[in-house]
Amino acid sequence: MKDIVKIIRYSWSLKRYYLITGAFVLIGSILNQATPFFLKFIVDALDQSRRGQAVDPRLLWWLLGGILAVNVVLTLIQNIQGYYGDMLGAKLNSLLSQRYYTHLLKLPLEYYDNEVAGRITSRLERSIITVSQLMVSFANTFIGFILTALVTLVILAFIAWPLALLLGILFPFYIWLTSLSSKHWQAKQGPINTATDINNGRFIESVNQIRVVKSFAQELAEGQFFRSKRREIEQRTSGQSVEWHKYDILRRLGLSVVFFGIYAYIILEAFRGRYTLGDVTLLLQLVTTAQFPLFGSSFIVEAIQRAQAGSQDFFSVMDMEPSIKDTPGAKTLQVGDGRVEFKNVKFAYNDGKKVLNGINFSVDPGTKLALVGESGEGKTTITNLLLRFYALSSGRISIDGTDVTTVTQASLRQHIAVVFQEPALFSGTVRDNIAYGQPEATTLQVTAAATAANALGFIEKLPQGFDTEIGERGVKLSGGQKQRVAIARAILKDAPILILDEATSSLDSRAEHEVQAALDQLMRGRTTIIIAHRLSTIASVDKIVGIKAGKIAETGTPAELAQGNGIYAELLALQNPTAANKKRLKQYDIAR
Repeated sequence: MKDIVKIIRYSWSLKRYYLITGAFVLIGSILNQATPFFLKFIVDALDQSRRGQAVDPRLLWWLLGGILAVNVVLTLIQNIQGYYGDMLGAKLNSLLSQRYYTHLLKLPLEYYDNEVAGRITSRLERSIITVSQLMVSFANTFIGFILTALVTLVILAFIAWPLALLLGILFPFYIWLTSLSSKHWQAKQGPINTATDINNGRFIESVNQIRVVKSFAQELAEGQFFRSKRREIEQRTSGQSVEWHKYDILRRLGLSVVFFGIYAYIILEAFRGRYTLGDVTLLLQLVTTAQFPLFGSSFIVEAIQRAQAGSQDFFSVMDMEPSIKDTPGAKTLQVGDGRVEFKNVKFAYNDGKKVLNGINFSVDPGTKLALVGESGEGKTTITNLLLRFYALSSGRISIDGTDVTTVTQASLRQHIAVVFQEPALFSGTVRDNIAYGQPEATTLQVTAAATAANALGFIEKLPQGFDTEIGERGVKLSGGQKQRVAIARAILKDAPILILDEATSSLDSRAEHEVQAALDQLMRGRTTIIIAHRLSTIASVDKIVGIKAGKIAETGTPAELAQGNGIYAELLALQNPTAANKKRLKQYDIAR
């Protein structure tokens, strides 16, 4: 029950729907008790008539009319209640989904480093749907069960207190017995949820990577993985279900025995002359009315258990505090020249793995700096720290002398454009992707950005030009076309600082030439940090920073470092295309 209370508190902005639904359920629960009384009076009147006593026929018609009126009102009330219950479910689903998604967007990259996108999606769907379904059932059915039972007990207390006492003891005992079984049920539900999330996550991954699946002929293997997980879920569900229904058999047998005693009491008291036939009719209907909530409580508890298991996953994510937050009173970053400085920067992941240890360098306004070093030395981490995707262990990063931790994350990232090695495009049109960071951009601005990115030519040849749908991740475009769209997006952003995870290393020579021309246009006049993947790119920058073992190994211009014996000098010496040299260059993520 505490989980339901927690959900209601969490979604109290929907209190109008909770209160209206609850009010209609209360009215309906009271009206449900009217029909047994009408039937009592009808049966007594008929019995009196059978025994020769005078009975006004109009009384019977009034009683029958009362039953009809109650049923008409109940029909209207229950359908209005159903509408508000359905709307509660839809709005609750939207509320929980939006808050979950908004919170996910606030979580740092460390969370995503340890999660699979498909599992996040599966958890979202499973958790929120089960919670929403529970609250709809709770509003439309469960509250009605509870209120009906309470109203029935109150009425019975006035008419036949021994029956009310028996039921009053039976209700909490039955719920207690059910709660015992729920502990075992939930213990088995956790592994089922985990297996479901893994399976659904793999399903989404394989669909997203269908070209890889087909090119490696892994359709059979992926299908077998899916089937094996489904079998695991079936087996766990089987054991869970057997245990649940064993408890349910015990509960129902106990109920049957108790209600046998209740029926026996009513019949014996009637036989002794204490109750009329109408009284017996009334009591039997009231007891039967109380019986429905008890028999239905097993399904109620099962639904609550499913929602508890789902809500635990939901709230476990929602309770995560983002490790990177704007400091109180954080100001908006104002960039003048665009000078970037790293001062004694240290960084380690949460698992204790150290990546950077005392990084010191600066990038002068409007210049290009290349980061070089073997794979895994922290080149990408440096750019991620500048963007505040991760929190520093210690040290300071500043832009124009302003510590990046003192400004809002939004304003910081607004002044930094990023072009990734693998272009990250969204489903939608070419225009949507170019204007992703500037949705209010005019057609003229989008066209100008595409022109500067050397992309206008191929865009105009597309079936609908800028309005052409490019498919998920830009699947309908070539590698070079996707990169130029990504560059156009960065150009339109017009940020003074640029991070470039060199975007030409995996392209053919023609596409590379077209993309490089666009990159040259993009870098002009901007402070640029390049994670270099080509020797030609490194040779054309203003400064090189070599990283080794998490520290700065060398800093200088290409000309200066070419005369030394450091990383850059080694890279130059490896230009001769031998097998050994190619292997060594690969360790640096460098292509000739």
